[in-house]
Amino acid sequence: MRQERINASELNLKDKVVYINRVAKVVKGGRRFSFSALVVVGNEAGIVGIGKGKAAEVPDAIRKAIDKAKKNLIAFPLKDTTVPHRIEYKYGATKIVINPAPKGTGIIAGGPARAVFEVAGVQDIVAKVLGSHNPFNSVRATVGALSRLKEPSSVAKLRTRTADLEASEENQSVGEEEKVL
Repeated sequence: MRQERINASELNLKDKVVYINRVAKVVKGGRRFSFSALVVVGNEAGIVGIGKGKAAEVPDAIRKAIDKAKKNLIAFPLKDTTVPHRIEYKYGATKIVINPAPKGTGIIAGGPARAVFEVAGVQDIVAKVLGSHNPFNSVRATVGALSRLKEPSSVAKLRTRTADLEASEENQSVGEEEKVL
């Protein structure tokens, strides 16, 4: 069930750096440092993407991460300023629980999950990250949960049987004909 790719050039995307990690590689002459950056991008209206970039300098790592995030965009349904329903999702050792919240609540979520919600356009939400608090896994768990959100109308359509609907419509039309006679 792969979604079609979202064209990032048509969107006004906002990016946010979630985490920058300095990595040291020990070589003969000493330590060689490089950087990895975790970035989330979103249009603040239900589209979000994540990217990880690695480079010798921080700005290059951030630029690479933004480019990758723009290639990995996903869309999810919003209900006003929150999500349509509660969802739990597990990625690796990280589990996230996302609950919709009434208008005016704000974003009640920790670090990496908060960054995802801010760029995604979710303004009222309560979320809790359980298990590992690794920022890479927390962001992936959050985006995974958002990608599994369903539109209420599509769920209603799945729950109603078409045969039952057709039968009830036929019964109503037969009843109306008898009333006319």
